[in-house]
Amino acid sequence: MIHKFEIDGIRIVLDVNSGAVHIVDKLVYEILDYYPSKGMDETFEIVKDKYSKDEIDNAFEEIRYLKENDMLFCDDSYINDSSFINRKPVIKALCLHIAHDCNIRCEYCFASQGDFKGDRSLMSEEVGKKALDLLIENSGNRRNLEVDFFGGEPLLNFDVVKKLVEYGRKREKETNKNFRFTLTTNGVLLNDEIIEYINENMENVVLSIDGRKEINDKMRYTINRSGTYDIILPKIKKMVEARKDKSYYVRGTFTKHNLDFANDVLHLADLGFKNTSVEPVVAEPGMPYELTEKDLPVIYEHYENLAKEMIRREKAGEGFNFFHFTIDLNQGPCVIKRLTGCGAGSEYLAITPQGDLYPCHQFVGNEDFKIGDVDSGIINRELGKKFGNAHVYNKQKCRDCWAKFYCSGGCHANAFNFNKDINIPYELGCEMEKKRIECSLYVKAKLSIESSK
Repeated sequence: MIHKFEIDGIRIVLDVNSGAVHIVDKLVYEILDYYPSKGMDETFEIVKDKYSKDEIDNAFEEIRYLKENDMLFCDDSYINDSSFINRKPVIKALCLHIAHDCNIRCEYCFASQGDFKGDRSLMSEEVGKKALDLLIENSGNRRNLEVDFFGGEPLLNFDVVKKLVEYGRKREKETNKNFRFTLTTNGVLLNDEIIEYINENMENVVLSIDGRKEINDKMRYTINRSGTYDIILPKIKKMVEARKDKSYYVRGTFTKHNLDFANDVLHLADLGFKNTSVEPVVAEPGMPYELTEKDLPVIYEHYENLAKEMIRREKAGEGFNFFHFTIDLNQGPCVIKRLTGCGAGSEYLAITPQGDLYPCHQFVGNEDFKIGDVDSGIINRELGKKFGNAHVYNKQKCRDCWAKFYCSGGCHANAFNFNKDINIPYELGCEMEKKRIECSLYVKAKLSIESSK
């Protein structure tokens, strides 16, 4: 299987199964419309008005060489790979809902402004410790374990965050495990003490802001509906500056209100944030900020605009990272991980303040997806198996899709929310993801061309 596309005059061919990426001329690009179903003579008859016989011969020879060396029309060997067939998932990550409460109100919030359509509550130290113990007990031989302090707003329960980090460090020594703690925050409660603590103890921090002031404040506001941009910007800038080389992401959401979201990404870059992520909203049908199929042409245009500007800035020494344009082109061991996706329900669990277990944060509150609790452990293991088997080979739309080794089959929660089946992907999300992959490949191709000059 191959996929070919053109952006800004650069013709790119992706061999899906090998991961090989080729920058080709117009002739090879055109011939691949007919190869291999048509032979050289048939193809020559189709394109002879534009190309000579020698040119076509050379193009066919180039294609044959790539095919013989498993760089074009390569077979899919991963479905039979022993590491894929014999994989035995263990729980390696938790989304710890330290607070089902929030100090701001985001209009598009999937968590119903922080309470997840339930009572506002904070996780106790006892529940949190049991959660960490559960992770250790279900992690098998895996040493590195991930724990994300999540909300609502986790800094509303900061004392418990600190106690759980302390407990985790104690349990590390007892069990030969290594906890990697992360935290996601809207930044409102950041101060010098909290910034210092996070920078010392968190492997990564995600800081929420949507971009330009007018865009951010339209969707992310305080309880009394005042904008949050002026409140959080100085704090998250201070946090990022203090982190120095430690990992962070400044993360936003774009909606129908800012289809020109590339300008928000660039605004964040102009503010000095080198690691950004601005993601499309996933909304219930009929919401005023909902993205629809009609919006795709504009969204595609702005992804391409962003890619071109990122190239320009990289060449000028002003480069930055955009999460959705980060792509792994190596079809090595990591490809098996990409086949199975995020691991929700099989390798990754969300735990509520009450200690209930769900496949991920977006299933919290749906009792049909409750897997267990911190006292009884994982009870519904069949549900975990169902999620573990929701990989690209068991999703018909994914199996035949050129993007399957990069998108991993998409979000299970979005699939269920829109199609009531975790094996049927959210189509709008698929289309945007495919465009992002193309733009990622274009950025790499363009920079490769520039560096070779």
